[in-house]
Amino acid sequence: MAIELSKIYAVWLREVKRFTNSKSRMVGSLGMPLLFLGALGGGFSALVPGFNYQGFILPGILAMTLLFTSISSGVSIIWDREFGFLKEMLAAPASRQTLVLGRTLGGATTAIIQGLLILVIGIVIAGIQIPSPAHAAGILALMIILSCFLVAVGICIASLIQEVETFQLVMNLLIMPMFFLSNALFPIDKMPQWLQVISSVNPISYAVDGLRTLMLGSGSFSLGLDFGVSIAGLVISLVAASWLFSRTSI
Repeated sequence: MAIELSKIYAVWLREVKRFTNSKSRMVGSLGMPLLFLGALGGGFSALVPGFNYQGFILPGILAMTLLFTSISSGVSIIWDREFGFLKEMLAAPASRQTLVLGRTLGGATTAIIQGLLILVIGIVIAGIQIPSPAHAAGILALMIILSCFLVAVGICIASLIQEVETFQLVMNLLIMPMFFLSNALFPIDKMPQWLQVISSVNPISYAVDGLRTLMLGSGSFSLGLDFGVSIAGLVISLVAASWLFSRTSI
């Protein structure tokens, strides 16, 4: 087990270094979430006096940051395939599950770093109360679960696709509906009936709801249900990612 842990760490470290060595990527990835929070959140807050819309959408913007960063980390598999590094990894004395877990943790770590930056900046911009230590621990736990789930989804996509351009197209077709068809921007009870149905089966909705409950004390579902659905999604995505990655072509 110690050997496997060292291999997981090696894969994790490579993913983290690829992220930290790209300063432009670190800074540029913050632009879209801050634009949504500042422009969209500020605009709607002005339209509805007395309602802090920026605070309401902060959990959704945090989830959006994790969503974009986590799923897009799967493109590294395609680049590794293009340059032949994937063949070397698959030939190494490590199980495919070990490689998947290392990549999942590495991609999740980079997403969580960005998410924490957005969380700190967002609390200042939205002017909401700083979460208590217990709630902060719950927020971090939910961020880890959501990030790992989304990285595993990205690995699933990258295991099936050979070209970077195709991956980016599929990623955009997946990310935007997952975000906009959730409760990230609007309360689920204020949505049209058809959108409520879609949002209720969207796993992102439960992660956002859990974050909103821990940050603002208000949510549409119970915190236990939010964590339960998020953990179930993580387990299913990890199993699928391991199965698909074990059958990926090089």
